Amino acid sequence: MPETASDAELLATAAVALQRHTEILRRLGGVFTDAGRELYLVGGSVRDAILGRLGADLDFATNAEPEEVQRMLTGWADALWDTGIQFGTVGAAKGAHRMEITTYRSDRYDQVSRNPQVRFGTSIDGDLVRRDFTANAMAVRVGANGPAEFVDPLGGLAAIRRRVLDTPAAPETSFGDDPLRMLRAARFVSQLGFSVAPRVRTAIEQMAPQLGRVTAERVAAELDKLMLGDDPVAGVELMVGTGLGDVVLPEIGAMRLTIDEHHQHKDVYRHSLTVLRQAVALEDPEEGPDLVLRWAALLHDIGKPGTRRHEPDGGVSFHHHEVLGAKMTRKRMRALKYSKQMVDDVSQLVYLHLRFHGYADDKAAGRWTDSAVRRYVTDAGPLLGRLHKLVRADCTTRNRRRAERLQATYDDLERRIAQLAAKEDLQRVRPDLDGNEIMELLGIPAGPQVGEAWRYLKELRLERGPLSREEATAELLAWWNARS
Repeated sequence: MPETASDAELLATAAVALQRHTEILRRLGGVFTDAGRELYLVGGSVRDAILGRLGADLDFATNAEPEEVQRMLTGWADALWDTGIQFGTVGAAKGAHRMEITTYRSDRYDQVSRNPQVRFGTSIDGDLVRRDFTANAMAVRVGANGPAEFVDPLGGLAAIRRRVLDTPAAPETSFGDDPLRMLRAARFVSQLGFSVAPRVRTAIEQMAPQLGRVTAERVAAELDKLMLGDDPVAGVELMVGTGLGDVVLPEIGAMRLTIDEHHQHKDVYRHSLTVLRQAVALEDPEEGPDLVLRWAALLHDIGKPGTRRHEPDGGVSFHHHEVLGAKMTRKRMRALKYSKQMVDDVSQLVYLHLRFHGYADDKAAGRWTDSAVRRYVTDAGPLLGRLHKLVRADCTTRNRRRAERLQATYDDLERRIAQLAAKEDLQRVRPDLDGNEIMELLGIPAGPQVGEAWRYLKELRLERGPLSREEATAELLAWWNARS
């Protein structure tokens, strides 16, 4: 959307976007019209239509109550679900479209929890005024002929034209009702490229601690949407700058206090944001945003504040910050209730991100041995492609020659990996003898000794590469006899 677009141009963009969905809107509108009920396309669906980014997920509001909506759609929809029915929402699928139809709401909040006392409303205007931001408080009436009049009682179109997030009511009231809306503002900054109105930013700064009322699962869901946006750095900056980060990700803001001697032009926080931006640029457009890579890029240096040491020569060191960083990442992501796989993947990337520098600095040894390359690939496992991108993104020096040297060195490492991969299966480095063969050769039953022998052979495989069965057998027996 052009930043100077007029209201007429924005509405023309919306009309084109809605035209692509005319058939489903006509059919659904006809169902509600025949029943004597109102139906409006609302919220993010209208906003996205105006922005020219409307997808197949559509949100509606109606004056029909949930049980009536279910009856009306039974036999018409391909599938129905009622997971949100306690809040007045009925879900439906029709062809490629997924829809949520919610009864008009006029909720009240107790200003303690974020759970509303659900009350059904009687008008679309009353429903729109309870929404989070004016840009999401617009509607398009839908009938048997498809989209009809545009409803904008709160200036949502003007907010989109100005690319500003503002609240329908006073922001203190809106955020007091639902503190998650403050984090949602950061998410929309990332997704849509909007800024926040001054009064909204002031309210967030004053009310940020109230985000602690929100469950970890809901916070994590918003953080992921922020991280997957077109400009996650802008979302993170708003979050940290307003104090929201102190509540949900205090480790990020803490990096502002740590100056990295290797990146003297920026503190570790700024360096991390640059790495995040560069990691996004390295993503494959066909595969889409990579949430694991983005989280690893943002968190890769969070161990630096805790490992900062002033050296006798006046320099600063952060020895083993990757070890502490991996532990901190695991702790924070567990607190946010992320899946075990997500926690493992992100923390492992944080742990491994510095490994390459041992290769880059190993001049005397003429780069790594084949064994070191095998260990690098084995430790990364299925994360190797992401590790490549993270390491390259971590180069933020302004020294052009040093940057070129680092990138060339990593090119060299990737060539080494490819050369070894052509000779052996680096993705599945396993001992040349399995557990059954170990037990048979050593005459021992299943137990800890088999695992110990297996690990010895695994180390040997990493060190020397593939061995023949005869070589592996001889090495195993020699090890066993020496051990005995």
